[in-house]
Amino acid sequence: MPGSSGLVGSLKRLVSTALAIVQTRLELLSNELEEERLRIRQMFLYGCVVLFCFGLAIMLLTVFVVVLFWDSHRLLVLGALTGFFFIAGLLAAYALRRLAQQRQKLFATSLAELSDDLRRLSPRP
Repeated sequence: MPGSSGLVGSLKRLVSTALAIVQTRLELLSNELEEERLRIRQMFLYGCVVLFCFGLAIMLLTVFVVVLFWDSHRLLVLGALTGFFFIAGLLAAYALRRLAQQRQKLFATSLAELSDDLRRLSPRP
């Protein structure tokens, strides 16, 4: 029965190797998920700070310009600034939409590794 012992041993090593591959791929997948979660959290935090600072700056600039032209053309200045900020908001919304559509494919590294594993394990003709 040394042949069956060799076969059983070989099967155990094969299963052990397969489980090690699966464990490695799951760890890689977990790392990618954690990195993406941290990146999104950081982007959200920076985005909030940017919106607050720019919002405050725009408001103060608007007040400054209106007070500067208070005696002569205050309505014209208010209309022009409103139009400018509306167009700037539309451009920013367009840029945000393009950025959201260009995001990196999630789990790209894991999928590439799994594809490589399948290529190596498939029988070659």
